[in-house]
Amino acid sequence: MQLNASVKGYPSHLGPIDLKDANRQGWQLLQGDLSFPLAVLKNSALQHNLDWMQNFCRSRGLDIAPHGKTTMSPELYARQLAAGAWGISFANVFQAGLGARHGVRRIIIANQVLQAVDLDSLSAMLQAHAGLQVYFLVDSMDQLRWIEAWRDQRQSSTVFTVLLELGIEGKRTGCRDHEEAFTLARAIRLSPAVQLAGIECYEGALATCHHEHDRANVAALMARVQKMAIACDSDQCFETDEVLITAGGSAIFDLVAEHLTAHLRRPVRGILRSGCYLTHDHVQYRQHLKCVAERLNLQETLRPAIELISVVQSCPEPGLAILAMGKRDVSYDLDMPVPEWRAHVGDVRTRGVPAHWAVTALNDQHAYLRFDAQAPQDQHPVVGQLLGCGISHPCTTFDKWRWMPVVDDEYRVVDAVSVNF
Repeated sequence: MQLNASVKGYPSHLGPIDLKDANRQGWQLLQGDLSFPLAVLKNSALQHNLDWMQNFCRSRGLDIAPHGKTTMSPELYARQLAAGAWGISFANVFQAGLGARHGVRRIIIANQVLQAVDLDSLSAMLQAHAGLQVYFLVDSMDQLRWIEAWRDQRQSSTVFTVLLELGIEGKRTGCRDHEEAFTLARAIRLSPAVQLAGIECYEGALATCHHEHDRANVAALMARVQKMAIACDSDQCFETDEVLITAGGSAIFDLVAEHLTAHLRRPVRGILRSGCYLTHDHVQYRQHLKCVAERLNLQETLRPAIELISVVQSCPEPGLAILAMGKRDVSYDLDMPVPEWRAHVGDVRTRGVPAHWAVTALNDQHAYLRFDAQAPQDQHPVVGQLLGCGISHPCTTFDKWRWMPVVDDEYRVVDAVSVNF
């Protein structure tokens, strides 16, 4: 990727450079070397989170195929794979193509695939990339008929590898009852278009941070998964050398981790798909990980690695400052950004913000920072001041950027990643 004047956050007066050369520019964000607003990644937190999650999985005999839809960043996929990830998960064929083009060789599309154009693309992808393994989800006879019709119309010899999805009533996709799912598994076994490789579910919709509720509901869901895996194994529905059992969002992955293995006649690989663990956040997932820490009696879990740096552009009335960032720059679907630190351009370090500072609203390009106008003057924001905000829900901050610098703890740029939504 080239950084140039067309890329948000890159100063338009600078000449174009390759993304991989960002670490050679000597940029220091507290010196104002890049344009704000700017989403950044903290390198030390990224590495901590990579190590923490890999150790979590390894100690339980599990693998991880983190959800690549969170970041859509090949550079971050490379770091996850280098840290030991089994593969990368995606939400659709388009996203899977990004992974395949950048060296990912084990892909789970944690969604249904049935459109002819997507099956065309997936078939071509499998032929174009030697050693590529792709798994996608099937949850209905109707979907299976679409796949078989595509194969007949194209006179294709492609055999897709699929996972049977079990779902939760009132929630997203997936078979709702055992008999429906088992009938589908048998139909997959007889179909020339697909081969069954395992069982999949998604438990994230159950998360409430009420321990007993979450534990009981996850256990019930995973008992269904275990029952289905045993039934499919007994009826010889699986056609691959090993059986995959996969689940795991980013909120209650510790609970599904207890149930991701089964005693079958074939080897079983349990795979978590958590994606937001890599950058974590300052609100939504921080609260969920506090609950994980309580359940596992941990002193430390994940660290927030993503921030949005902005500048105070106006203080138009007492108690209100306007920041140069808005809905086009930062996530707001779950929570408002959270002020974390302040600095003046040229400072060598950041300072914390007063407790009464809060972002209360966003426009397209503006944020409303409210503060106590009666507080001492040194607790007031001032025009030109830098403000670093934590975010809630990394997925919907990543999709607003084409690149992000990676910074050390002094906000020196040490690397950069592309974002490809």
